Amino acid sequence: MEHAAARRTLLAGAAAAGAGMVWGTAGTAVAGERGLPLRQGTAEQGAVEQGAVDAEVARIQRELIALRRDLHRHPEMPGQEQCTAGVVARELRAAGLTVATGVGGGHGVVGILHGARRGRTVAYRADMDAVPPKDIVGGGPAAAHVCGHDIHTTVALGVARVLARLRRQLSGTVVFLFQPAEETLSGARALIDAGMLERTGVAEIHALHCGPFPVGTFAVTPGYGLPGQDKAEVTLPGPDAPDAARRLAAEIGALATVAPPQTPADIERLLADALTPDGPLARFVAVRARAQEAGVSVSYRCWPQERYGEVRADIRRLAMSRAGAVVRFPSEPFPAMVCPERDARMLAHHLRRAVGRDAVTELQAAFPPFSGEDFALYLDRVPGTFTFLGVRAPHAPITAGYPHYPDFAPDERAVAVGVRAMAGWIAERTHRARGLPGGSGQGGPTTPTGSRTSG
Repeated sequence: MEHAAARRTLLAGAAAAGAGMVWGTAGTAVAGERGLPLRQGTAEQGAVEQGAVDAEVARIQRELIALRRDLHRHPEMPGQEQCTAGVVARELRAAGLTVATGVGGGHGVVGILHGARRGRTVAYRADMDAVPPKDIVGGGPAAAHVCGHDIHTTVALGVARVLARLRRQLSGTVVFLFQPAEETLSGARALIDAGMLERTGVAEIHALHCGPFPVGTFAVTPGYGLPGQDKAEVTLPGPDAPDAARRLAAEIGALATVAPPQTPADIERLLADALTPDGPLARFVAVRARAQEAGVSVSYRCWPQERYGEVRADIRRLAMSRAGAVVRFPSEPFPAMVCPERDARMLAHHLRRAVGRDAVTELQAAFPPFSGEDFALYLDRVPGTFTFLGVRAPHAPITAGYPHYPDFAPDERAVAVGVRAMAGWIAERTHRARGLPGGSGQGGPTTPTGSRTSG
């Protein structure tokens, strides 16, 4: 896949598949056997129709809103998603999926849905954790769902319920990955190291994320996504180290080409820049340099990620102008999330058919430039899409739809929109041949020991 080799060089020690686990089953009956009848007139015999998806979403929309509100009232810190994972497992089993819990040595949940027809194996990922207090803009008293992970989880559960009901029309297999610890960029690696992609035979993977776009709309990211992150530590000797650290922090901070927004108007400008071809965010560096007692702590993001070497050289040059300075880069940079252009454009085509031509826009840069995503680790291994779901209510300030702000208040109508779009998209992807090496995805997913599970 394009960019994959470059990203792999940035990963520190990809681990082998983790210890095995036992898959639980939800019984022999599969929800969906009494689902909507197969409609006539579909362009492809046996394919799930968008109309059938829409009808199922309308039937369960109120239940999904109630579920989202329950998740929202009970946020859990990264790595502590025990109650959320319990709700997810319960909902998946009730829908008739095969379910595994405790995946990745933590609170990961995996649900598998077999379609009644032969097809490909496609994964859908949702993150479950809340934002820690220190990562809420301005700080907060406790963890809170101000990044939209409660909506992501609800949308994924909605997709699972809808496709389970339409199982008789569904081709292939859908693997639902409910991931802990996205905020700490550790949950995806845990699920990957547990072998979830290889053991289930996933051919591609998809995800949604809340964004500051009008509710009912989507923003696709062909060739773009979110930046990665790199860190540096500079140690300075001598009695004047504190003063030298303050001056050095200012010099390293001046490497930045984009500054964190201070007002809603700043966010509006950033969004406009992200929609501008070859605009100010086509290449950027975002730097946070903090002076400490005897040194400087640096965290930065850049685009494109090939600039890591360039920025490291600049940091080293500035630091080494101080006699006796020691510069250390603790680890390789966390990779950028780069969405394959072809896949994103296919998704855009689907969304225009499913929700309307005017409901889809294309980002022209990585956005927002100050955030990362461990979904990058999945895309380093299999193709897929990562798309922004508009959650900004009419007349609401942009901060109501911009993750990590304390007044983040997504319009709940986005839940049904997300389920409609993603259920149709996933059904399309399991039904269609991708036409790329390794993309046949035939057969059911494997068990942790490598044998095939029954449908």
